[in-house]
Amino acid sequence: MPVDGDALSNADLDVTVSDDGAVVRATIDRPDVRNALNDAVLAGLADTLDATNESEARVVVIRGTEGTFCSGGDLQGMDERGERTVTERREESKRLANLFEHMRNADALTVAAVEGYCLAGGLGLAAGCEFVLAAEDATFGTPEVDVGMFPMQAMATITPAVGEKKALKLLFTGEHVDAAEAEDIGLVTDALDAETFDADLNEYVDRLAGNSPTMIAMGKESYYTQRDMSVERSSAYLTEMLTLLMESEDHAEGVRAFVEDRDPEWRAR
Repeated sequence: MPVDGDALSNADLDVTVSDDGAVVRATIDRPDVRNALNDAVLAGLADTLDATNESEARVVVIRGTEGTFCSGGDLQGMDERGERTVTERREESKRLANLFEHMRNADALTVAAVEGYCLAGGLGLAAGCEFVLAAEDATFGTPEVDVGMFPMQAMATITPAVGEKKALKLLFTGEHVDAAEAEDIGLVTDALDAETFDADLNEYVDRLAGNSPTMIAMGKESYYTQRDMSVERSSAYLTEMLTLLMESEDHAEGVRAFVEDRDPEWRAR
């Protein structure tokens, strides 16, 4: 069944779905605070990712409105809440970490479409996506260290992307890096021309979305499951997953389409 973008949208998050249901676009719409993360955005993204499971969606594109990806947590909103208990602060702190779990568990691939600032928790959000496509003039960093805060949650996604030493430099200095350097250290999948960003992004996403939804879901699950396994355990597990995938209708359709020299008609089974 298709994802219902209208039902998933809220005042701070606009969710749209392509006509064929394959691509879901979730746009953070808080330009007055550089698309900072709040409860509505975090909950809306989690719900959107959950909605892709057993749907026609193959790719979820996350971006920010008006040329800014995300400036991180809403510090002004936090200040306006006043005093909170330790328990309340702990629950607030869990929300971004919980979103990372929804991202990993979604059947669809996640793509961060980064323009402008990608900072603090926004950097963690981008790094948690399978693909990070950035305009060449985008800026990345963790400036919260300047106000006595450490990117605790974002560290969980930044470190696997760039490795320990580069992560420590990003996390403790708070320095900004451009898209070219972010690509060099593994934080960005591909840096794209800023002038043709939307067109290049759409072409990239369409290429991903043209693949079998069964292959995408099983491939993504397999990637995250085997990541921390030993070589022996990983090989055994992946052999089983390959066997299951070869039994799928989509695999059979893909082989037939190749032999018949035509485009496959995926059945998501």
